[in-house]
Amino acid sequence: MKYNDLEVQKNKRPSRVGRGISAGQGKTAGRGTKGQKARTGHRKMAAGFMGGQRAIMQAVPKLKGFKSIHEKAEVVYTDRLNELSGKVDNFVLADHDLISTPYAKVKVILRGELTAKINLETQAASKTAIEAIEKAGGSFKKVEIAKRAKADKE
Repeated sequence: MKYNDLEVQKNKRPSRVGRGISAGQGKTAGRGTKGQKARTGHRKMAAGFMGGQRAIMQAVPKLKGFKSIHEKAEVVYTDRLNELSGKVDNFVLADHDLISTPYAKVKVILRGELTAKINLETQAASKTAIEAIEKAGGSFKKVEIAKRAKADKE
């Protein structure tokens, strides 16, 4: 005989409770004495019912506000771009500590004066920021977020 040849069958019948004292599960039939769970129909209580006091889902406070599933863009202001020149992308902004990582979504917003001529390549910019960049002689191009390079498996 092999382990996988065994025929597993349930050989115990369900106990028939409430059939007299000598049967072992008579009278209260294993429900204890008194109380709501000892009564007939106690299995039909609603989920979360707590014996007449407030249900658990009513007692727990609801979460305040709204949590967006979209990641927030890191904001860069135009007056911080004056120290840069030429092509400016996420990697240049990260090198100058204007954003935390080059793999984050970046939005440029107008604040102060922009005098540097830059060719900005980020994920977003406000209309007024784009106008300020073009007024200074630069350009704006919308690009995707840079993907991280996958490590080689050895």
